Amino acid sequence: MINIKSVIEQLDEFYSKNDTVNAEAYLDFWISEAKSQNDDNALLSLANEGMGFYRKAGNAEKAVGFVRMALDLIDKLNISDTVPAATFFINCATVYTAFSRFPEALSLFKKAEGIYNSKLDPKNELFGSLYNNMATDLLALRRFEESENYFGRALDVIRSIPNSEPEQAVTMLNLANLAEAALGIEEGWEKIENYLDKAYLLLETPGIPKNGNYAFVCSKCAPVFDYYGRFAYAQELSERSKNIYERN
Repeated sequence: MINIKSVIEQLDEFYSKNDTVNAEAYLDFWISEAKSQNDDNALLSLANEGMGFYRKAGNAEKAVGFVRMALDLIDKLNISDTVPAATFFINCATVYTAFSRFPEALSLFKKAEGIYNSKLDPKNELFGSLYNNMATDLLALRRFEESENYFGRALDVIRSIPNSEPEQAVTMLNLANLAEAALGIEEGWEKIENYLDKAYLLLETPGIPKNGNYAFVCSKCAPVFDYYGRFAYAQELSERSKNIYERN
């Protein structure tokens, strides 16, 4: 059987250095190994990694292909009512959201929510990611009140997690986008500026780890600050992200 923990740790090492070329080759190798060994559990974990990798790369065909593989394996392994399966459903749904397949994504988010509600404490940190992603999908579907509700629920959970300021900042920027979509840029500008200010303060929190996750969040936040006219800070975040990846 494949030592999937060791494989994922090495993948994370490539990701921390933004070394996508070696990460892709390494992922391909272990997917082939898992198939040849009929190790469906390892293959499911690798499909999960594959969908995330190709979602970030913008490759819809490969990302959705791994979604289908993961969903088939969940059925095959008969684990569709478990917490790990719910987390896989969320990851599958984020791929659908990334490629504008919003109703399909929402169906999977709702499936995951039902499992989490039945098996987890309401303050479990897993709810933070679920609610944030559901809110983003609902925003795309222009269901604004529901979207704002889920962003609020996400923040309630995330704030209880140590060093979660970068993730809180992402939610604030999502709320800025929501304000624009619901109210328009002019009417919503005061709200937008307020969310941008909060995101800035969260990203500048003293003592938060400047690791690969922080670098990724900076790269994700930079275009939003740029879009709303905060060009210097957007450039600073991009440079910060680049420097962290190079240091790693």
